[in-house]
Amino acid sequence: MNALQTFLAMGGYAAYVWPAYALFFIVLIADTVAPRLRRRRILVELRARLARQSARQERHSTPLAPSD
Repeated sequence: MNALQTFLAMGGYAAYVWPAYALFFIVLIADTVAPRLRRRRILVELRARLARQSARQERHSTPLAPSD
């Protein structure tokens, strides 16, 4: 066996080591992506809330035209 194959075999524990590394990187990526997605969703909700609030204020502050 060459050195790379020996390294990849992990002394016979490759079936345990490589899935552990994979799981670690999946969790690391999820831990990075989840807050960004949450932030984006919260910003969209806040923009929608501000737009509704602004529209509501415009409706209440606009004087009605007098009807003759």
